[in-house]
Amino acid sequence: MVNMIYLDHNATTPLDPEVRSVLEACQAEVFGNPSSQHAAGLQARRVLDDARARVASLIGAAPDEIVFTSGGTEANNIAILGAMASATPDRRRLVTTVIEHQAVLNPARYLQRLGTQVTFLPVNKQGQLDFSAAGDALDGSAALVSVMLANNDTGAIQPVAGVSALARASGAAIHSDAVQAAGKIPIDVNALDVDLLSFSAHKLFGPKGAGALYVRRGTELLPVLFGGQQERGMRPGTENVAAIAGFGKACELAKLRLDEDASRISRLRDMFEQLILLNIDCASVNCRGGPRLPNTTNICFHGIDGEQLALELNLLNVAVSTGAACSSSQHVPSRALLAMGRTPEDARSSLRFSLGHGTTADELEQAAAAVRSAVAALREVHR
Repeated sequence: MVNMIYLDHNATTPLDPEVRSVLEACQAEVFGNPSSQHAAGLQARRVLDDARARVASLIGAAPDEIVFTSGGTEANNIAILGAMASATPDRRRLVTTVIEHQAVLNPARYLQRLGTQVTFLPVNKQGQLDFSAAGDALDGSAALVSVMLANNDTGAIQPVAGVSALARASGAAIHSDAVQAAGKIPIDVNALDVDLLSFSAHKLFGPKGAGALYVRRGTELLPVLFGGQQERGMRPGTENVAAIAGFGKACELAKLRLDEDASRISRLRDMFEQLILLNIDCASVNCRGGPRLPNTTNICFHGIDGEQLALELNLLNVAVSTGAACSSSQHVPSRALLAMGRTPEDARSSLRFSLGHGTTADELEQAAAAVRSAVAALREVHR
């Protein structure tokens, strides 16, 4: 890819060179089935055990609380469907938010079609959960509360620890989709007091095809997939050993770099926002006044079609998106922006810029100039 300025790290991240080395070595040397008892199988089991410890360390969990999955979507589905399947008849209610990723919203809607009561909580103008609504919803009838740790479109960080306290008081379990947050902000499952937490390798410079679900000891969770007894029966099927090894290395690196990266990248994000706001009169930053991921900015270019602007930027070798890659083919406004009270027109005029470990100030200056040029070109076309 020639001279591409990549500002779509919330969609996926490039593979870190150190992770690639681990992945390639494992693919070449470790072929055994980790459930086998011979030497080749035991070698694969040791690789899994090592990766499990590294993955657990990133979120402050114990290794035996980590269940490996194929990614964040599968982890979310296992958490939500499994927790609700284990609920007693008097607690068949799920509480979640209107801004969740489709990997949470669609299982919730599936349960709703089957007769489960589902409550979708609103957010405020900064994209954060309405805390009073959460308190009202947790009346003792909910089995599970699912609140993402950070929104994929806006980067808005949610008050998960506060929701956990409400959930505990009402007797509900709590799950958090931390796919966008892991590796970008510190996560401690004990400080958050969650029972279940999902995250994924390819969002933190690891390989696609590996994810994890944290399951607190003692949490009631029925399996929703059936087969062998891999991953404590929660995720049957032979583990993707090489991808999991890469996941473990990616988590190790993310933990080492976390504080330095968060500080540096947030400064770069703020610099980029200033360049945009100073030079483009139709621009405004969504969620600027609330807590956000350090790498994410969502900017509205009022009166400019966001899809067209993203395509124009692609021609200028700048990769951005209008929101979640999983929803990009639907050409619908961001649910998160609509939930915050943005008009459909402004939501469609917004772009997400998400920075990564390798993003530089020079790249952002070039990207800001490209945005200015693209906005001017689109204005000329529609004059």
